[in-house]
Amino acid sequence: MLRVAVVGSGPSGVYTAQSLVQMDQEVLVDVLDRLPCPYGLVRYGVAPDHEKIKSLQQNLRTVLEHARVRFLGGVRAGAGGVPVERLRELYHAVVYCVGAATDRRLGIPGEDLPGSWSATEFVSWYSAHPDAGADGFLTGARSAVVVGVGNVAVDVTRILARGAAELSPTDMPQAALTALAASEVTEIHMVGRRGPSQARFTTKELRELGSLADTDVVVDEAELALDPACADPSALPAAQRRNVEVLRGWAAVPPKGLRRRIRLRFFLRPVELLAEAGRVAAVRFERTAPDGRGGVTGTGRYEEVAAQLVLRSVGYRGVPLEGLPFDVERGTVPHVAGRVVREGVVSRGEYVAGWIKRGPTGVIGTNRPCAKETVTSLLADAPALVARELPGDPLAALRAEGAEPVEWPGWLAIERAEAELGASLGRGVVKLPDWAALKAAATHPNH
Repeated sequence: MLRVAVVGSGPSGVYTAQSLVQMDQEVLVDVLDRLPCPYGLVRYGVAPDHEKIKSLQQNLRTVLEHARVRFLGGVRAGAGGVPVERLRELYHAVVYCVGAATDRRLGIPGEDLPGSWSATEFVSWYSAHPDAGADGFLTGARSAVVVGVGNVAVDVTRILARGAAELSPTDMPQAALTALAASEVTEIHMVGRRGPSQARFTTKELRELGSLADTDVVVDEAELALDPACADPSALPAAQRRNVEVLRGWAAVPPKGLRRRIRLRFFLRPVELLAEAGRVAAVRFERTAPDGRGGVTGTGRYEEVAAQLVLRSVGYRGVPLEGLPFDVERGTVPHVAGRVVREGVVSRGEYVAGWIKRGPTGVIGTNRPCAKETVTSLLADAPALVARELPGDPLAALRAEGAEPVEWPGWLAIERAEAELGASLGRGVVKLPDWAALKAAATHPNH
């Protein structure tokens, strides 16, 4: 009987487990995660006010409750946890679905000033990720700059502009809700270095900005005019054409003078973060122009935008997992159809799926075919893999070696504790904010 470890319980990991049990009627799958909670970025990356997307957790739950799937939270693979070599001894095959855990940097002076953060850090804070040690994002901030024009940039812009009444029904942790309710940020600039027709946000996300209470959305017609595709968007792909049409609509309407203002800016490249009293105070941008080849070039003209909060949202990057090969340039693990490649040779029994396989691209659903490709490769290798005798149930070995796995009942206890916390605050479910609270709930399910 084939035993497989899937490392990571986000969508790519759960879809991998789902493909395994659907395509092999006997396989036993352990889904390991370093966090005591499943669902990965669906729990800790999807904005709390996006209830429809967050409801995908119910689909993922069905897989993790399958009779031949076992969730083992709180188990770290690699450095400081279970070595990759040990996982290979305990299972016939291991599939790494560890995502892209860090953010890309701007690489400009002043990037590390207080008040300058990655969007990932901000998202982790308002999503109650237990590693989110940072706070004070909004301290003294009246104007914010979000660098990037993808969906994550739209998310953080929208959360900055949302009122407490709109956020209170969500599962946002209480400390973040309190801080956002007291926020004095009234001006938010979301800035892209290229043109509106090349922005990466989806139209649905973009339109949401226009429905925020007491918030003007401002688009500069002159900046739209710099993009040749905006004059006649009919030749653009449908998604980009819809984006341009929404932006043109906003550009044609004068601001109403509401309490908050979101400015969507284009053809501006950040070149420096400027300081005042030891904190970020402004962003210096260079005006760019289309280079005729799909990119942009600098014009030598600059402008400064005041900001006491800067959030960079220019993409994610995979990080190496100790014991696995890693392509530094791509931020992925080398593979062939999901089979890990070590020094040019396929390593049977080791596989990857999701962002660590293909890079941080696509939407949640993109992980389904990605996982299926990997599982197809794994099951083709299975006759040779299953011939190796295992030392017994991996769970017993993991415990004997110091791991303290949070099994499914422990996760259900965390869910109950979050429902109780919300009820005590007069809200719905409210996420537990840190490692200590999560571990206490999982370990003492009746308290």
